[in-house]
Amino acid sequence: MTALAKVPCSIVTGFLGAGKTTLVRNILQNGAGRRLAVVVNEFGDVGIDGEILKGCGIESCSEDRIVELSNGCICCTVADDFVPALESLLALPEPPEHILIETSGLALPKPLVQAFNWPAIASRVTVDGVIAVVDGAAVAAGRFADDPEALAAQRVGDISVDHENPLEEVFEDQLLCADLIVLNKTDLMTAAERDKVASDIKVAVPRAVKVVETTGGQLDANVLLGLGAAAETDLAARPSHHDNEAEHDHDDFDTFFVEIPTLDGAEALLERIRLAADAHDILRIKGFAEVRGKPMRLLIQGVGSRLQHQFDRPWRPEEPRQGRLVVIGQKGLDREAIALAIGSG
Repeated sequence: MTALAKVPCSIVTGFLGAGKTTLVRNILQNGAGRRLAVVVNEFGDVGIDGEILKGCGIESCSEDRIVELSNGCICCTVADDFVPALESLLALPEPPEHILIETSGLALPKPLVQAFNWPAIASRVTVDGVIAVVDGAAVAAGRFADDPEALAAQRVGDISVDHENPLEEVFEDQLLCADLIVLNKTDLMTAAERDKVASDIKVAVPRAVKVVETTGGQLDANVLLGLGAAAETDLAARPSHHDNEAEHDHDDFDTFFVEIPTLDGAEALLERIRLAADAHDILRIKGFAEVRGKPMRLLIQGVGSRLQHQFDRPWRPEEPRQGRLVVIGQKGLDREAIALAIGSG
């Protein structure tokens, strides 16, 4: 890379729990010799994804190359957070050769792409590509898509039912901005479901965008990086539900955290989470807990009531072993009831 060359950046977008952090981690572990850096954004005040990445111990991406923004949507805080984050990485003695930007699951990618035209960074970075990660199993189950016939039937009896679904709008905006769509978690899908979801995605996206299938975010870094899209110069080809809005907000969503006491084992907590997710329509839950007698922290991640858990790394001597889970859902979550249901015991 010459001194005048722009540093390529890949924007990794995708709905809650699609597998963005796992994909980014796999790129870091198999970066084909590139010197990488990461900007990771959380929806809410408690950073989990940045902690997951910092625990990787990957030589090509040390902790000083992982910048975590956990005070809101990255596309809403461009001047205050995002541009300074990029500038700090570019100022490193050995600046990154490629930057990965993981958005929150509720972020709209197009405003972030537009930010690359800001004078402070326009001559120094470019959007190599927007990668949209899709939880194929969730979409196949209708988790993020409306049923038009059911909605029409509802409207017959109640004219107040709104056509618009904020979740579906966010999901569609992420697809419409993409240069590559990763259909993830295909191991949880039948062949017919994979074909239908891939077909539906291609119908929803008006331009030719490749859809690649995978499980566990396992893709060769050379498939994901080096797309050369220069997406910031191609905004007109990336329509959005929010193109005519001066700004957007996340008032349709809610997030908070639940403190988790030290556990004797994981299964009781996991069952409480499943029951709470079903009862309160929780979209996403993720965080860490301490299991008594175990030197490693327990990482828990879930989409609805579908959960994954593993011991990801040893607790550090200086960090408090306080279990904490972030809960994300649509507005109106009963925080007290959820905290009692999950955190008790």
